[in-house]
Amino acid sequence: MSINWLRFVSPSLKKPPLFHLCHLPPPPSSSSAVIVAMSYDKELAAAKKAASLAARLCQKVQKALLQSDVQSKNDKSPVTVADYGSQALVSFVLQQEFPDNFSLVAEEDSKDLRKDGGQEIVERIKKLVNDSLTIDGSYNVTLSTEDVLKAIDNGRSEGGSQGRHWVLDPIDGTKGFLRGDQYAIALALLDGGKVVLGVLACPNLPLTSLSDAGQHSPNNKVGCLFFAVVGGGTYMQPLDGSSAVKVQVSAVENPQEASFFESYEAAHSMHDLSSLIAQKLGVKAPPVRIDSQAKYGALSRGDGAIYLRFPHKGYREKIWDHAAGCLVVSEAGGVVTDAAGQPLDFSKGKYLDLDTGIIVTNQKLMPLLFNAVRKSIQEKASSL
Repeated sequence: MSINWLRFVSPSLKKPPLFHLCHLPPPPSSSSAVIVAMSYDKELAAAKKAASLAARLCQKVQKALLQSDVQSKNDKSPVTVADYGSQALVSFVLQQEFPDNFSLVAEEDSKDLRKDGGQEIVERIKKLVNDSLTIDGSYNVTLSTEDVLKAIDNGRSEGGSQGRHWVLDPIDGTKGFLRGDQYAIALALLDGGKVVLGVLACPNLPLTSLSDAGQHSPNNKVGCLFFAVVGGGTYMQPLDGSSAVKVQVSAVENPQEASFFESYEAAHSMHDLSSLIAQKLGVKAPPVRIDSQAKYGALSRGDGAIYLRFPHKGYREKIWDHAAGCLVVSEAGGVVTDAAGQPLDFSKGKYLDLDTGIIVTNQKLMPLLFNAVRKSIQEKASSL
C-alpha cells in the first residue's frame, strides 16, 4: 500500500507544513509494504489478544458497577481495579510472548497499591487477572500478588527513539467508563520511535456507525476491535473475534457535510475553539462528543470526518493517549497532525510536544481544516 502525501502552503507559515501520517517513514514500494506489514504478524496477534483480554476484564467490572445500587459516585475503586487489572493483563501477555528486551510505556505503576490500605484493591485486581487468564486458557499459571504488582510496574519504561517499546493506556476514558459510556484499551508498538502497530479495543462502541444508531440503542451490538500495522491498512472486527473488515475514513470533501468529534469532557478540550473552527468551515452538524480514543476508531471507519482536540494551556499530551489511534486513522487513509500541520512525534519519551492541539481528518479536507484552525487560533488569541 502506498501512502499519499499532501503538501499545503499556508501564507501564515514560513515553511509549508507536511501533512503526513503519524511520523511514519517515507512511503514504501508496494512490495516492501507487504514485507513491512508481515514483519509484525506475531506482535499484532499478541497485541490483539492482550487488548481483547483486558477489554473483557473491564467489561466485567463495568457491568458490576452499573448493576450496583449502592455504588457511590465518589467511589473510584471500580475504575481503579479495572485500570490496574487491564495493565497487568496486557503486560503479562506481552512479556510472555516477547520475554527478551520487553519494554512497556504505560500510565500506571503500583506505588499507590503498595501503600497501607491498598491490600483489598490488590486482591480484587489479582482475582480478576487470574480469572481472565483461566478463562482464556493459553497460560497455565496463577499469578501471586507480587506477580501482579510487578506486571503493572513493567510499564515504567520511558520509551524513546531507540529499540521497540509497547505503549499502553489500560483504560483511556475513565470518566466514560464510570458513566457506562465510551472507553478504550489502547495499545501501540513503537519501533525506532515510529508507531508501527496500533490496537484499539472499544467495548461500548457500536459495530455499526454512530450516525446509524444511538450509542445505546438496544438493537445495536457493541464491542469493536480496531487494528493496524504500518503499510497494511486498518481493520475492524467484533470483540468476540469474528471476521474483520477493512475500514476507510470518510471521503467527504465538502466541510458543510462533515461532522466532527471532540472530547466529551470540556476539561479535556477547548469546546469554544472547536466551535469557532466548525463555524469557519461551515460545518452544520453538532459535534459528536465521546470519551477516549474510541473517537479515532469511529473516525477510521467514517462515522465522522474530523476530530479536534485542543487541551487547555499547560496540559501536556501523553503518547499513550494518541499512539494507537493515530496509526489506526492514518492507515485508514486519514491525516493526523498538530495545529501547525506537523506530524505527531512519539520518539521523545512519554510526552508529545505539540503546537496548540491535534487535528484529524481526511486528506481532502485537511487544507481547509488547517486554514480554519490557524485563523481561529489567531482570532481567539487577539480577543484575549
